[in-house]
Amino acid sequence: MHTVVERDLELKLVLSPERSIPVPARLTFRTQDPYAVHVAFHVGSEFPVHWTFARELLVEGVFRPCGEGDVRIWPSKSDLRNVVFVALTSPDGNALLEVPSAAVATWLERTLRLVPPGTESERLGIDECLAELLAPLPADDLWLSDPWGPDEPQDGAV
Repeated sequence: MHTVVERDLELKLVLSPERSIPVPARLTFRTQDPYAVHVAFHVGSEFPVHWTFARELLVEGVFRPCGEGDVRIWPSKSDLRNVVFVALTSPDGNALLEVPSAAVATWLERTLRLVPPGTESERLGIDECLAELLAPLPADDLWLSDPWGPDEPQDGAV
Protein backbone atom coordinates (compact mmCIF):
# COMPACT_ATOMS: atom_id res chain seq x y z
CA MET A 1 0.00 0.00 0.00
CA HIS A 2 1.29 3.46 -0.92
CA THR A 3 0.70 6.42 1.35
CA VAL A 4 0.99 10.14 0.63
CA VAL A 5 1.73 12.74 3.31
CA GLU A 6 0.93 16.30 2.28
CA ARG A 7 1.07 19.63 4.03
CA ASP A 8 -0.01 23.01 2.72
CA LEU A 9 2.14 25.87 4.00
CA GLU A 10 2.61 29.53 3.42
CA LEU A 11 6.30 30.20 2.86
CA LYS A 12 7.98 33.54 2.51
CA LEU A 13 9.93 34.36 -0.62
CA VAL A 14 12.72 36.59 0.69
CA LEU A 15 13.31 39.49 -1.68
CA SER A 16 15.61 41.48 0.62
CA PRO A 17 16.38 41.55 4.35
CA GLU A 18 13.42 43.91 4.83
CA ARG A 19 10.96 42.51 2.31
CA SER A 20 9.34 39.15 1.60
CA ILE A 21 6.15 37.96 -0.03
CA PRO A 22 3.96 35.00 0.90
CA VAL A 23 4.07 31.92 -1.35
CA PRO A 24 1.57 29.10 -0.87
CA ALA A 25 3.26 25.72 -1.17
CA ARG A 26 2.48 22.04 -0.76
CA LEU A 27 4.97 19.55 0.67
CA THR A 28 4.40 16.00 -0.55
CA PHE A 29 5.99 12.70 0.46
CA ARG A 30 5.08 9.41 -1.20
CA THR A 31 6.02 6.07 0.32
CA GLN A 32 6.62 4.65 -3.17
CA ASP A 33 9.28 7.37 -3.65
CA PRO A 34 10.74 7.28 -0.12
CA TYR A 35 13.97 9.17 -0.73
CA ALA A 36 12.28 12.29 -2.14
CA VAL A 37 10.43 15.36 -0.96
CA HIS A 38 8.25 17.12 -3.53
CA VAL A 39 7.37 20.79 -3.20
CA ALA A 40 4.85 22.61 -5.37
CA PHE A 41 5.05 26.40 -5.19
CA HIS A 42 1.93 28.28 -6.23
CA VAL A 43 3.38 31.51 -7.54
CA GLY A 44 0.35 32.98 -9.26
CA SER A 45 0.92 31.32 -12.62
CA GLU A 46 -1.36 28.78 -14.26
CA PHE A 47 0.79 25.87 -13.09
CA PRO A 48 2.76 25.49 -9.86
CA VAL A 49 6.54 25.33 -9.84
CA HIS A 50 7.74 21.88 -8.76
CA TRP A 51 10.97 20.99 -6.98
CA THR A 52 12.09 17.56 -5.83
CA PHE A 53 15.04 16.88 -3.57
CA ALA A 54 16.24 14.37 -0.98
CA ARG A 55 14.16 13.97 2.16
CA GLU A 56 17.41 13.44 4.06
CA LEU A 57 18.53 16.91 2.98
CA LEU A 58 15.45 18.51 4.52
CA VAL A 59 15.75 16.41 7.69
CA GLU A 60 19.36 17.50 8.16
CA GLY A 61 18.62 21.11 7.19
CA VAL A 62 16.19 21.50 10.09
CA PHE A 63 19.16 21.05 12.45
CA ARG A 64 22.28 22.27 10.58
CA PRO A 65 23.32 23.86 7.30
CA CYS A 66 23.53 21.34 4.47
CA GLY A 67 23.35 20.94 0.75
CA GLU A 68 25.34 22.30 -2.12
CA GLY A 69 24.53 23.29 -5.64
CA ASP A 70 20.84 23.63 -6.49
CA VAL A 71 19.38 23.10 -2.99
CA ARG A 72 20.83 24.42 0.26
CA ILE A 73 18.99 24.36 3.60
CA TRP A 74 19.80 25.77 7.04
CA PRO A 75 18.05 26.59 10.33
CA SER A 76 17.83 30.17 11.59
CA LYS A 77 15.66 32.67 13.44
CA SER A 78 13.45 35.35 11.96
CA ASP A 79 11.38 37.72 14.10
CA LEU A 80 12.26 35.56 17.12
CA ARG A 81 10.76 32.46 15.43
CA ASN A 82 12.63 29.33 14.44
CA VAL A 83 12.66 29.02 10.68
CA VAL A 84 14.37 26.99 7.99
CA PHE A 85 15.79 28.75 4.96
CA VAL A 86 15.75 26.95 1.63
CA ALA A 87 17.87 28.37 -1.18
CA LEU A 88 16.99 27.07 -4.65
CA THR A 89 19.08 27.70 -7.75
CA SER A 90 18.10 26.91 -11.33
CA PRO A 91 18.88 28.22 -14.81
CA ASP A 92 15.66 30.25 -14.49
CA GLY A 93 16.81 32.04 -11.34
CA ASN A 94 17.36 31.85 -7.61
CA ALA A 95 14.94 31.83 -4.70
CA LEU A 96 15.40 32.13 -0.95
CA LEU A 97 12.46 30.76 0.98
CA GLU A 98 11.69 30.99 4.68
CA VAL A 99 9.74 28.08 6.14
CA PRO A 100 8.35 27.77 9.69
CA SER A 101 10.50 25.16 11.47
CA ALA A 102 7.69 23.68 13.55
CA ALA A 103 5.47 23.02 10.52
CA VAL A 104 8.29 21.36 8.56
CA ALA A 105 9.45 19.32 11.56
CA THR A 106 5.92 18.04 12.25
CA TRP A 107 5.43 17.05 8.61
CA LEU A 108 8.86 15.39 8.45
CA GLU A 109 8.11 13.45 11.63
CA ARG A 110 5.03 11.96 9.95
CA THR A 111 7.12 10.88 6.95
CA LEU A 112 9.80 9.38 9.20
CA ARG A 113 7.22 7.33 11.11
CA LEU A 114 5.93 5.93 7.82
CA VAL A 115 9.36 5.20 6.36
CA PRO A 116 12.11 5.31 9.00
CA PRO A 117 15.59 6.34 7.85
CA GLY A 118 17.52 3.37 6.51
CA THR A 119 14.39 1.48 5.40
CA GLU A 120 13.74 3.43 2.19
CA SER A 121 15.19 0.76 -0.11
CA GLU A 122 12.70 -1.81 1.22
CA ARG A 123 9.89 0.35 -0.22
CA LEU A 124 11.35 0.38 -3.72
CA GLY A 125 10.81 -3.33 -4.38
CA ILE A 126 14.13 -3.62 -6.21
CA ASP A 127 14.70 -7.24 -5.12
CA GLU A 128 11.26 -8.28 -6.35
CA CYS A 129 11.76 -6.51 -9.69
CA LEU A 130 15.17 -8.10 -10.18
CA ALA A 131 13.81 -11.54 -9.31
CA GLU A 132 11.03 -11.08 -11.85
CA LEU A 133 13.44 -9.87 -14.52
CA LEU A 134 15.90 -12.69 -13.93
CA ALA A 135 13.35 -15.50 -13.50
CA PRO A 136 13.78 -18.16 -16.18
CA LEU A 137 11.05 -18.45 -18.77
CA PRO A 138 10.04 -21.68 -20.56
CA ALA A 139 11.72 -20.44 -23.75
CA ASP A 140 15.00 -20.13 -21.82
CA ASP A 141 15.32 -23.94 -21.97
CA LEU A 142 15.99 -23.64 -25.70
CA TRP A 143 18.82 -21.20 -25.12
CA LEU A 144 20.36 -23.23 -22.33
CA SER A 145 20.32 -26.57 -24.13
CA ASP A 146 23.31 -27.85 -26.09
CA PRO A 147 22.58 -27.09 -29.77
CA TRP A 148 25.10 -29.68 -31.00
CA GLY A 149 23.79 -32.69 -29.16
CA PRO A 150 26.13 -35.48 -27.97
CA ASP A 151 26.86 -37.07 -31.40
CA GLU A 152 27.46 -34.00 -33.57
CA PRO A 153 30.97 -32.57 -34.08
CA GLN A 154 31.71 -29.24 -32.43
CA ASP A 155 33.98 -26.36 -33.43
CA GLY A 156 34.70 -27.70 -36.91
CA ALA A 157 36.02 -31.03 -35.62
CA VAL A 158 35.53 -33.93 -38.06
